[in-house]
Amino acid sequence: MPYREPLLLHTDIEMNKIKLGLPKGSLQEATIQLFARAGFNIYASTRSYFPAIDDPEIDCMLIRAQEMARYVADGVLDAGLTGQDWIAEHAAANGNGAAIEPLADLIYAKQSFGKVRWVLAVPEDSPYRTAKDLEGATIATELVRATQAYFAALGVGVNVEFSWGATEVKPPVLADAIVEVTETGTSLRANRLRIIDTVLESNTQLIANRGSLQDDWKRTKLQNTALLLRAAIEAQGRVGIMLNVKRSDLDGVLALLPALQRPTISPLADGDWVALNTIIEERTVRDLIPRLKAAQAQGIVEYPLNKIVL
Repeated sequence: MPYREPLLLHTDIEMNKIKLGLPKGSLQEATIQLFARAGFNIYASTRSYFPAIDDPEIDCMLIRAQEMARYVADGVLDAGLTGQDWIAEHAAANGNGAAIEPLADLIYAKQSFGKVRWVLAVPEDSPYRTAKDLEGATIATELVRATQAYFAALGVGVNVEFSWGATEVKPPVLADAIVEVTETGTSLRANRLRIIDTVLESNTQLIANRGSLQDDWKRTKLQNTALLLRAAIEAQGRVGIMLNVKRSDLDGVLALLPALQRPTISPLADGDWVALNTIIEERTVRDLIPRLKAAQAQGIVEYPLNKIVL
């Protein structure tokens, strides 16, 4: 009989996948680094909007942070990372904020691990001192609807214009004032602008489509991912310290250790000694270690932390 290749039967069962949106642009690199600390290695190419990730249950796509909430709300993505500012802007524009559920506050930005501010700024030599002085003025911003809501709450009538970029250079010729995002205020000062109020504060959030969360597998996967990302954020700026100390000197050493919770104390083979393990702020280490040594601590080891699960 002639040879025939075996018939391969393909089933309809496919591996479960999470469609995850990552913010393209200023937050992209910080987000990839955060995922790395959480245990996910992401490989992004400048020629592709679909980064590779070493988790076969996740498909990634790079999306502008400004558009992320829309695609998550519409169910195009199961989840994504974007700022509270753009979530609020999307909800004000589309009225379907209820389709989105925040899973984790992830307080990091492109330059630091902190919140950013959208501030109202005017030229340094401007006569405007408060937001109420801007009655009838033109405000340039990318965050149009949140800015409109801010002035409406104050009862101040202004013309809010969308800015496509380079917003800092527009006053006083193209606008009377701006609402712009800042971490440090350096760019505003460099353009001779003065902050007169904060419109809102924002930080990155992991958000999910409520429909996706109705799927048990997707909900568990997203909750576990959120847990690891929060743990990576908690570990940022902290280190572990291990040391040995005689029981007779223990109280003096403990008095020097501000801990996340209570230090772990373990007996050693020599009953007169104990081992101590704790977590501290990294910025305090250079001052703390000499003081611990002076308090008779020995075998002091500092080690990095990737995650702290609270």
